[in-house]
Amino acid sequence: MIIKRELFIEKEEVEKVIDLLINNLTKIEDKNQEFILNFDGLKVDDKSWNIWNWPQGIGLYGIYKNYQITKNQKSLNIVNEWVTNRMIEGAPPKNVNTMAPLLTMAYLYEQTSDSKYLPYLEQWAEWVMNDMPRTKENGLQHETYGPSNTNQLWDDTLIMTVLPLAKIGKLLNRPHYLEEAKHQFLIHIKYLQDKKTGLWYHGWTFEGNHNYAEALWARGNCWITMAIPEIIDVLELSKDDYLRKFLIDTLQAQLESLVKYQDESGLWHTLINDKTSYLESSATAGFAYGILKAIHKHYIDNKYEEVAYKAIQGLLKEINENGEVQKVSVGTGMGDNLDFYKNIRTTVMPYGQSLTILCLTELLISFC
Repeated sequence: MIIKRELFIEKEEVEKVIDLLINNLTKIEDKNQEFILNFDGLKVDDKSWNIWNWPQGIGLYGIYKNYQITKNQKSLNIVNEWVTNRMIEGAPPKNVNTMAPLLTMAYLYEQTSDSKYLPYLEQWAEWVMNDMPRTKENGLQHETYGPSNTNQLWDDTLIMTVLPLAKIGKLLNRPHYLEEAKHQFLIHIKYLQDKKTGLWYHGWTFEGNHNYAEALWARGNCWITMAIPEIIDVLELSKDDYLRKFLIDTLQAQLESLVKYQDESGLWHTLINDKTSYLESSATAGFAYGILKAIHKHYIDNKYEEVAYKAIQGLLKEINENGEVQKVSVGTGMGDNLDFYKNIRTTVMPYGQSLTILCLTELLISFC
């Protein structure tokens, strides 16, 4: 007989913390415009909740997954309110980051079959397939509101654009979307995974054929820890599927290094292999979520469970009485040197809240 051991926290306490985090997430606002990004006069708000961009897209997904697993109606109401209000305001220009909210929109369509979502799903997915800028070897160019990032591949693209594309392809029965998603995972692995450590570089450029500062940036890596179990799940890859095996091997290689570099606090440094860089919460939450999901889906051995639990124990210490997750780095462009990453400021951000919600929601499954 297998006796399930006690976890380090009570289920009711986890639920209370999640509720606190969600309440804070929906109130985040850059009142003083301190963190506004200015691209030659084009101002982009990465922090405030009521904006259609990638931080909010990740935030939406965290809240929706909480609803999906717990059936918490409050979470669903928040997601519906955000999506409805953004539809009324009108969609922003299409780019790799503004695609992120389409993942949650796809789940809403799957749940409700409400036709109001269909034009968005179809038009944005078709834009990715036909009009989104490409690199050499047909990679999705990481073009955002800022510079064109010509011929650049970034970690972030897989979670921001490729995962929504795959989900839409499944829902709308568009096999060519699914094949495109598979190709994008393969080309990103080819150019972004460090062969020595299994960790991932932040970016690659075909212009100079290099990985910039060769930064093993934590949040970029956490997108991969999350994206691999997510894409296997979305594509419903069978145990015998070659891509599933390849993706799990890729994840396994990353995890072996993550174990070595985890700080005693449970967190990881913003440059994973550099102890002089600060400890960062959003990446830690992403790692914990990806690890737990991969364990619960039986993609990886449950020996990594303790790594995720240690990370969550550390994260809980970074949540203040207002439900704000501390030590979250702000949006991070491509750095040409490692000091660039060390000097990125920290503040409360939607994705810091959301990623912590995600890993705590996934932790609830451990109580089952």
